[in-house]
Amino acid sequence: MNEPLNNALIGSTGSAAQLQTPALVLDLDRFMANVKHMAKHCQRTGIQLRPHAKTHKCIEIAKRQIAAGAVGICCAKLGEAEVMGKGGIGNILITSPVVTDGGLDRLIVLNNEIPDLMVVADNGLNIDALAKAASSADKPLKVLLDLDPGLHRTGIRPGDEALLLARKIAGSENLEFMGLQMYAGQLMHIENYQERRDKSAEVMVELDEMKNSLVAEDIECRILTGGGTGTFDIDAEINVLTELQGGSYIFMDRQYNQVHGPDGRSFPFQTSLFVQMTVISNNTRKLATTDAGFKSFATDADAPLLDWGAPQGASYFFFGDEQGGIAFADEADQLSPGAVLRAVTPHCDPTVNLYDSMHVIQGDKLVGIWRIDARG
Repeated sequence: MNEPLNNALIGSTGSAAQLQTPALVLDLDRFMANVKHMAKHCQRTGIQLRPHAKTHKCIEIAKRQIAAGAVGICCAKLGEAEVMGKGGIGNILITSPVVTDGGLDRLIVLNNEIPDLMVVADNGLNIDALAKAASSADKPLKVLLDLDPGLHRTGIRPGDEALLLARKIAGSENLEFMGLQMYAGQLMHIENYQERRDKSAEVMVELDEMKNSLVAEDIECRILTGGGTGTFDIDAEINVLTELQGGSYIFMDRQYNQVHGPDGRSFPFQTSLFVQMTVISNNTRKLATTDAGFKSFATDADAPLLDWGAPQGASYFFFGDEQGGIAFADEADQLSPGAVLRAVTPHCDPTVNLYDSMHVIQGDKLVGIWRIDARG
């Protein structure tokens, strides 16, 4: 593997501002404060933390989350889980169904390789395929039934059909029924706290009723997993979930920074992830151009927010595939070529996936470079 581009800067005073850019930057102190705060919250409220690795795709981060108290991790895709398993992570829940023949073969290999693998299912044909694939495994495959909270992305709506699928999983000699997943992703960015709380409570009621239906048939639900950064405090208070799947809390981004907690307060997590860029041109009045454009940020949300290095009132706008624009509020403001800026990402998860590594800083020093092992 080639040495990271900025590796020679590690440990040097002032190295944080000397990175070759565009570069993904992680503020280590803020990141670790977020990791510890969520871990303490879950310990205090009695809910297990199973953070979602789709946010970071980084073995180093997964290990730090588990060291802080997480029971394991979630992975959105089989490929992520394979990378994390090879990196020494032994407790993984794959939160999307695995349905292809090739994927099922890989799933069984992974199940044999790591101590504790779980997968979700929401379809009878898929459950049959999982059972057939698991018949050649060294141990049963652990399966959760994926419930649809009204998002209609994956999962089956709670009710009689879901009950039939749970019976099917529980009745298979090659599968082990573990419980239920219900992730209401459509609620995570509702800005108003009370609206978000009310809608999450409705989802949790459905989940609890489904669990009770299974328990009435002597089908044990050891795990009830779901929730996220947007409902981390709400779902713990409602006290239905046994596991919380928050992911973005470690980084935060423009979207989550707009979501309100109780009484209009912001979340107790600090923004730790940034894209660092360099000014490359400034020949137009009230304007500068940087080297970070569409290819440096996820573009499914609003524009990045300037955080460091720019005059007050300046704003970022996309200026092309490779370039970003800095618009100045004051006629006298300017940034010379070579000036360094940092911006808050609009949406952290897909922005991380654009980079091979993240540059870990403390104060003005680059202190490490962490691979984004499962990107792509």
